[in-house]
Amino acid sequence: MSQFVVSFMKDVLGGNGRQIEICQRMLEVDASDEGAAAEFAKRKFCETERLCEWSLRADRIQIDLAIHSDVAPKISPVRN
Repeated sequence: MSQFVVSFMKDVLGGNGRQIEICQRMLEVDASDEGAAAEFAKRKFCETERLCEWSLRADRIQIDLAIHSDVAPKISPVRN
């Protein structure tokens, strides 16, 4: 089982009249693959937002593998 971060994204008009992308919500879910993560996150998003359909509040979802600091590679500082 892997952990995924699922972001619900929406395009809106900014104050300057240009289209910008905002994140409506991010959920971290455990799932066997991206498809299962997407379906679980959609159900959870609907429960949390009290919606019958996730696309009423978001235009698309973005799925990434979760990366935690305890498993991230250690990077040594650069010294001059």
